Amino acid sequence: MISMNDPSVGMLPFDSIGLYEQPKPRFIFKMPRVVPDQKAKFESDELFRRLSRESEVRYTGYRDRPQEERQIRFQNGCREGHTEVAFIATGTNMQLVFSPSTNGYHLSGNRDCDFDKEHGKVHIRSHFIMNGVCVRWRGWVDLERLDGVGCLEFDEDKALIEDSILRDQIERYNQRLRDFEEKQRAYRGQPDPHDLELRLGGSGGAVPQPSNRCHQRLSLQM
Repeated sequence: MISMNDPSVGMLPFDSIGLYEQPKPRFIFKMPRVVPDQKAKFESDELFRRLSRESEVRYTGYRDRPQEERQIRFQNGCREGHTEVAFIATGTNMQLVFSPSTNGYHLSGNRDCDFDKEHGKVHIRSHFIMNGVCVRWRGWVDLERLDGVGCLEFDEDKALIEDSILRDQIERYNQRLRDFEEKQRAYRGQPDPHDLELRLGGSGGAVPQPSNRCHQRLSLQM
């Protein structure tokens, strides 16, 4: 069974909570959330190809509790905006997060969790990033049996947003590297002020008085 703890499957919500983020070093490169060509990976990756076909899904929460209690917990979780389902064929677990309902009723224009579309079922849509690709889980679950049908779809709208963020992130990182390299070159190419002072003294005209450091250097040579 594949779960979110499996390193081969990585799921990220679009809105991350940064309450406890620690300060980061100045030149650290933040790991990108998405791959450069998301659509190509979605179409070529074997796991995505299997999950993109509609197949049987099942609610996996509170499996040690009675069926009646699980039904109540499932509906409460949906109204709060989260649930857990698994694709039966592959054993892939999904932690779905979506827009919650208000007092058990869907919001105007919100169809991420719809109890009214079909009697005895709840239709769910959830957007997230999986293995570097923006995807959308779409399906329904029977409120009594707690099973249903679902699939993954490529989320083109979210992919465009994340691609733009990725390009900006790479450009900022490259600009910081260029600035750093320019500062390093300027530092390495800067002449020693004491050597400059001695060279000026060897040219024609008034000879500037050497600094104390030069006096010490000359006295040691003598």
